[in-house]
Amino acid sequence: MIQPQVFKANDIRGVISGEHPEWDLDGARAIGAAFAAAFGLEGREFVMGRDMRAGGRELSLAFAEGARGQGASVLDVGLASTDGLWFASGHTHLPGVQFTASHNPAAYNGVKFCLPDAAPITPELMARITELSYVELPPVPRPGGYREDDLLGAYAAYLHGLVDLSGLRRLTVVVDAGNGMAGYTTPAVLGPLDVEIIGLYTDLDGSFPNHPPNPLEPENLVDAQRAVREHGADLALVFDGDADRCFIIDERGEVVSPSVVTALIARAELAREPGGTIVVNTITSRTVGEVVAAAGGALATSAVGHTKMKAVMAAHHAIFGGEHSAHYYFRDFWGADTGMLAALHVLALVGRSGRPMSALAAELPQYAASGEINSTVSDPKAAMAEVAEAFAGRGEVSWVDGLLVTSVDWWVSVRESNTEPLLRLNVEARDAGTVAALRDEALSIIRKDRS
Repeated sequence: MIQPQVFKANDIRGVISGEHPEWDLDGARAIGAAFAAAFGLEGREFVMGRDMRAGGRELSLAFAEGARGQGASVLDVGLASTDGLWFASGHTHLPGVQFTASHNPAAYNGVKFCLPDAAPITPELMARITELSYVELPPVPRPGGYREDDLLGAYAAYLHGLVDLSGLRRLTVVVDAGNGMAGYTTPAVLGPLDVEIIGLYTDLDGSFPNHPPNPLEPENLVDAQRAVREHGADLALVFDGDADRCFIIDERGEVVSPSVVTALIARAELAREPGGTIVVNTITSRTVGEVVAAAGGALATSAVGHTKMKAVMAAHHAIFGGEHSAHYYFRDFWGADTGMLAALHVLALVGRSGRPMSALAAELPQYAASGEINSTVSDPKAAMAEVAEAFAGRGEVSWVDGLLVTSVDWWVSVRESNTEPLLRLNVEARDAGTVAALRDEALSIIRKDRS
């Protein structure tokens, strides 16, 4: 069984438990067959991983069964963060699938796809997988094989080779894994370093008993903020469920904007490779562009989302990219996103500078921001059109990625979610008062009754 709503723009995500599941083992089997057929994998191999969510192993094995029926062979790496799966794809040069629902609640599971070397799936391939999932595909005469391998050690070693971690002062670091995959990867990656780790919720538990695995929501950062202050830590790393995103909290317990983290890593990467290109999405702070320009780099802009960011990274041979959501992309990591590699870069910056995280952030141009505000609306396109009308003549209007209105001193973005039935509002300005006024004006339009 597969309900149509599980097929998103770039991946699959839906409820697997409770009274109204949206897909099941039979659905996973059908999707596996569709994936193998769409990718033309008869006689070829793909790599498969999964996070710690309940039912993940069963779903992945059902998927593998469907794919093997179409002649595809499976390299199962077992438990893996999403960036661990990207690594596996790059390491083996194979297409890949990762079973995860990222930051969604415990009742959800899903599948992320990639081409060989962690390259993003195309809209055409995603549409083909969707179409074929509802077709009864006859099995091929020779089913594919199945083997297992553990690539966690290779993943950790590869990350260590991408960042100079020598000569750092000893750091005390809080790691909030949120009962997600960072609890699996942190010992392998951070364990060998001269770092005192204070772990929060590092046991793997897909029911998420402590807080939801979504660091974009401020309430899910509170425990790490408290721990930093209590332990006098240098910083905290807060990961989402599949550990491809990492939020940074400074030594005061204050959240460091992902745009600021992007700017800091971009500056360091441009010092290593002058004149390189940095990629940001449409709602990343202007801070990044100003820092990149000052460092002599070039800036390229992408629509929001990992498949779109990866495509722009590849097109520009960009050295690094960052999103407002704390996705960080590295050319040397096959252009893919990895929260753990970003964390290593931040540890290197703090450990080598001898200065606190807050001081590094304070050096950069400062802007006020609303953060991402979500609204459930009956007609998202009508709501965006009304916001555009209200802001007409006050700034440059773009529809490249939802609605973006840009003025000299501020910008307002309203866009549909790729994964949830939500309209997302982001506002940035030079001061908090302007942010509040623009935010309230936009929300009054977005949330008005259209019945």
